[in-house]
Amino acid sequence: MTMKKFWIICGLAVSCLTVPVLAFVKLSSSLGSSGIDALKLHQPPYNLTGRKIAIGQVEIGRPGMFGLDKAVSKNRAISPVAVFLRNTPAKSNSGVDPHAYNVATVMISKDKAWTGVAPDAKLYSSAVGSTRNMGQAEECLSTQHIALQNGGDVRAINFSFGEPLYRDPRPNAVLDGQALLTLCIDWSSRVHNVVYAIAGNQGKGGIPIPTDNFNAINVAFSSAREGIFNKVHVSNLAGNNQGVGDRLAGKEFNIGGRRSIGLVAPGSNIPVINPDGKLNNATGSSFAAPHLTATIALLQEFADRQLRIKQPNWTIDARNHQVMKAVLLNSAEKIQDSGDGLRLGMTRTLVDKQNRDWFISDAYKNPKIPLDDQMGAGHLNAFRAYQQFMFGQWQPTTPVPAIGWDYNKINANSALEYSLEKPLKQNSFVAVTLTWDRLVELNDKNQNQLYDEDETFIDKGLNDLDLFLVSADGQKTEISTCASVSEIDNVEHIFCPVPANGKYKIRVQFQQQVNEPTQAYSLAWWTVPGN
Repeated sequence: MTMKKFWIICGLAVSCLTVPVLAFVKLSSSLGSSGIDALKLHQPPYNLTGRKIAIGQVEIGRPGMFGLDKAVSKNRAISPVAVFLRNTPAKSNSGVDPHAYNVATVMISKDKAWTGVAPDAKLYSSAVGSTRNMGQAEECLSTQHIALQNGGDVRAINFSFGEPLYRDPRPNAVLDGQALLTLCIDWSSRVHNVVYAIAGNQGKGGIPIPTDNFNAINVAFSSAREGIFNKVHVSNLAGNNQGVGDRLAGKEFNIGGRRSIGLVAPGSNIPVINPDGKLNNATGSSFAAPHLTATIALLQEFADRQLRIKQPNWTIDARNHQVMKAVLLNSAEKIQDSGDGLRLGMTRTLVDKQNRDWFISDAYKNPKIPLDDQMGAGHLNAFRAYQQFMFGQWQPTTPVPAIGWDYNKINANSALEYSLEKPLKQNSFVAVTLTWDRLVELNDKNQNQLYDEDETFIDKGLNDLDLFLVSADGQKTEISTCASVSEIDNVEHIFCPVPANGKYKIRVQFQQQVNEPTQAYSLAWWTVPGN
């Protein structure tokens, strides 16, 4: 019997287009070494499948749940822990949506042939409901409800949907970070300690809110060339230099030049499972974001394991959303290593829609621009993220190893320095990422410490932190080898070659105070020590 096969082409849109397709690409291609290399983590000795880690999903609809919905009565590929309509339990056979189900299978499918990234993770999913009657207030209420599940311990939440600007109630709305849902995401990131994986905007006239967030990670999607996911797909809408002039400025791109994309993940020809158990191929940023959400579940399972055995250099800071963001961005792939390890062992060269690699990017050339407008920090690689994460937390009070991360606080008008224990190798690359939060607070009218539909948020702005790699040899005047000094972003990112063998240190500098005098931050670094 021949199974009918389809494409699904969708990004942040609610509906999807299906047309016949001739062949499938196995899901393992996006989970294997040509994609995010997560399958390796499923196997011994790692055995990471997301066990006991709670993740969330918010969309217009929800995946079906076996035993509750007839639509999935013959299909047990996924088993959400709980499903909701906004902040109430979902009604049987109501709100089940193929798109939401497809996205969920990328995360938690237990189907042997089409395994998800974190098949044993605990998924909580909320449907916002019909877009005609619902808006950003209901969407914020839904995501808050998901963030509070599992005893308030949800590590990541997936957004494979968004709001169009024409529905935003603000007059002449633009992507300035002030939409209610965007403020909600930044508030919840900090208050609930959750990593939000947001499907990057795609296609002119797309659904850009809340891609103008500061504290989440926006995900663009890659397509495979010769079997390797290494090119930003043409339908991603990213970058201010595509010949569209001012027509889309502020409508589809962040105002002021702030970059929106954090990472790229596979999103083209991704095999997914429908509620009825049939297979489809799906394309869009909707299917890139869940690769990231579920990767966080794998990393968090590892973190909990380290904490359980009281491993040195591991604290509950490993659960922090800023740590996850720094680790994931810093381990992303840009330029393929030639085999000598000098490019940090990266397995692919990622190119943008115009086939330009990182070395052509203004992010590489300009210290005021931390991320590429199309590629962000590079391509998601779950195994590399594990390698970045596994070295544990190291503070600036003692010399630090070649690879590591930290979660710390810095006072205004001061600097903290991380002295690398071993000299660095000439011409080797250094990757360093600094992340911190925009401060968004809830205007809590009834003082219940929860967002209610009639409430608003207060944007307290963004403190300005800078990042430097500094030569630390001898008694000479310190020379800044590399720097990331954006005045508008809350990510600083360095990827640069070491000019000479020698000792180096990483400097975090609190450049300008805008809100609080003490700023929490996370730092991740990956270097190549000399012989």
